Amino acid sequence: MKTKALFLAVLMVVSMALFAGCSSVTPTTTAAPTTTPTTVDASAGASHATDEASFEKAIAADGTWIIYTTADLTVTKAMTLDGEFTNGRKDDAGKDVIQRKIGLYTQDADRNVTARFTLTIPELTIKSPNASIQHGIVKGDLVVDVDDFQLVDTKVEGNVYFTEQAYKDSFVMDDDSSITGKNEVKAN
Repeated sequence: MKTKALFLAVLMVVSMALFAGCSSVTPTTTAAPTTTPTTVDASAGASHATDEASFEKAIAADGTWIIYTTADLTVTKAMTLDGEFTNGRKDDAGKDVIQRKIGLYTQDADRNVTARFTLTIPELTIKSPNASIQHGIVKGDLVVDVDDFQLVDTKVEGNVYFTEQAYKDSFVMDDDSSITGKNEVKAN
């Protein structure tokens, strides 16, 4: 069983590295609208969060566009997903696609989800545009302070608070996602 888990973890890391390495566009990140964009090496486009410190570093404004886990992760303090990132792709108009993703899962070569994980955190504030949490469980509250936040096949065992009605209006949750607590606007 340990061999299979190790194999899946290695497969995911290699797949993500190949995906990032095949991009012809170098992702950029902006810590805040008033700062100068920083170029990020395409191979650094994903971060494997294995503990609280690596998770905090990966979700920071100078972190990476994909943060993923390969095991359950417990974080003891409130944190913020911050910064604007591109995923290395262009849209139909030729503009960089802005995206941020927390992946609580592993997948096989055919992109089938092979395992799901739980992120336990007192509170996670979402400030990165077009961010999503995918294929896992979040035990704790989410505070959404940005447009176009998404839950994809994710269960939130807690509340989802939006700091503005516009953020709630742009929120998307697929049929495989659920929220056990409140889902409401709650201004800071």
